Amino acid sequence: MVSDEQRRVLDPERDTAALKALTHPLRIRLLGLLRQDGPATASELADRTGESSASTSYHLRVLAKYAFIAEAEHRDGRERRWKAVHTVTSWSNEAMESSAAGRAYVGLARRRQIDHLDASLTRHEADLAEGRLDREWVEPAGINDYLLRLTPESLGELWEVIARTLDELTARDEHDPRARRVAFVAAGLPLAAPLPTDDHDRTDDRDHTDSSDHTDSADDPDSAGRPEPGAPRAPGDTP
Repeated sequence: MVSDEQRRVLDPERDTAALKALTHPLRIRLLGLLRQDGPATASELADRTGESSASTSYHLRVLAKYAFIAEAEHRDGRERRWKAVHTVTSWSNEAMESSAAGRAYVGLARRRQIDHLDASLTRHEADLAEGRLDREWVEPAGINDYLLRLTPESLGELWEVIARTLDELTARDEHDPRARRVAFVAAGLPLAAPLPTDDHDRTDDRDHTDSSDHTDSADDPDSAGRPEPGAPRAPGDTP
């Protein structure tokens, strides 16, 4: 379970300047890398992102100004190392909708999560192909795509069930040497009914596309493992 100390809760009224500072793709990416892989220098992050060290150094200082990151213990005195202060950033969707800065940040953060999923898939495939993951991970891995009919209350309950299940499974596997980091990304995006003139999509709402031949990975305890540090845990969470 993510404790209050590990969670940065953003308020669009109180954190207007911090929100504007974070509404930058590279800053969100740098923060995610520090949460995922641990402390790093500007030069190390420049290598990982393809940016210049001058650019990463500047954006890291901005993140530090608004207390998203802080200086970490240095290996030597030559270069500053940075660490994430929190593992998760959270917010109220309703509150964020009330300001332009809040809406901009939420949209950017969600698209960054999609980028993270794409990068995680590429890394997963490479890790399997190059033997860095045991073959026991082949079967439980997968991406499932469902189109459901739910009420707002049921969608909220679904998020609670996911968060509770993640807490239970990660606590169970915390000290298991077989556990590995697992990028777990969940999305619940309500869609309005198409206009009567739209004939391009007549799929029954109960249909779904499943990329694997097993049960949904969210229901398979062997697929949970240990999530990425700062992995999304609720609709208003982002790494």
